[in-house]
Amino acid sequence: MRPELTSFERLVQIIAELREGCPWDRKQTLESLRYLTIEETYELSDAILDRDLEEVKCELGDLIMHIVFYAQIGSETHDFTIAEVIESVNEKLVRRHPHIYGDVVVANDEEVKRNWEKIKLSEGKKSVLEGVPKSLPAMVKANRIQEKARGIGFDWDHESQVWEKLMEEIQELKTEIDNKAEKSRVEDEFGDVLFSMINYARFIDVNPEDALERTNKKFIKRFQFLEQRSELLGKEMCDMSLEEMEEIWEESKTKV
Repeated sequence: MRPELTSFERLVQIIAELREGCPWDRKQTLESLRYLTIEETYELSDAILDRDLEEVKCELGDLIMHIVFYAQIGSETHDFTIAEVIESVNEKLVRRHPHIYGDVVVANDEEVKRNWEKIKLSEGKKSVLEGVPKSLPAMVKANRIQEKARGIGFDWDHESQVWEKLMEEIQELKTEIDNKAEKSRVEDEFGDVLFSMINYARFIDVNPEDALERTNKKFIKRFQFLEQRSELLGKEMCDMSLEEMEEIWEESKTKV
């Protein structure tokens, strides 16, 4: 038997034993595991952004453990087993890759995406957007919505068109602000700007979520440098002038 299959079989056995013998594991439900799985997914995301491959390996293990745990609960209620979970995705992958397992010919990855969405609709989906989870963070959701729309050809042709649309949305936002419009109107226009920026990010091959998170991490490091430096100077940040803080902030760019 291949070593990965042996390891997976051992994991399935361990989870079954824990459900039987460990009070904490026995107490868990699909609902109680849900928020833990979300946390593990974000920890994996952090490890990927940090390019910490050792941590990526560990977080992938945690996610696989969660999947097996869900399947163990499903088997106890006679709703599904880990074998059925795996076989369902096996069948889906084969069905949605007719260019590999059938006689369909594709020229590039864009045609693969279009075929994928067409096949999903033929399977009973009423909208290509049905597969976007409602609870996704707004930025991730916007990106997925746009990707799925693109999958059936609903998209701009050129990057320049998207840039022009973004500039148009920014001007509309500024107009509402200048006119002291109601908060709801400003929010609507601000949302349009963000949506257009995410759209433009796709055209320049930038993942907006990753880009923003890298900026978050960069800001945190530089801000903490500012805190530490102000402490060394014996000053409270709230008592420092903006000019003093800006000078240290510029220094932080060369240090962190």
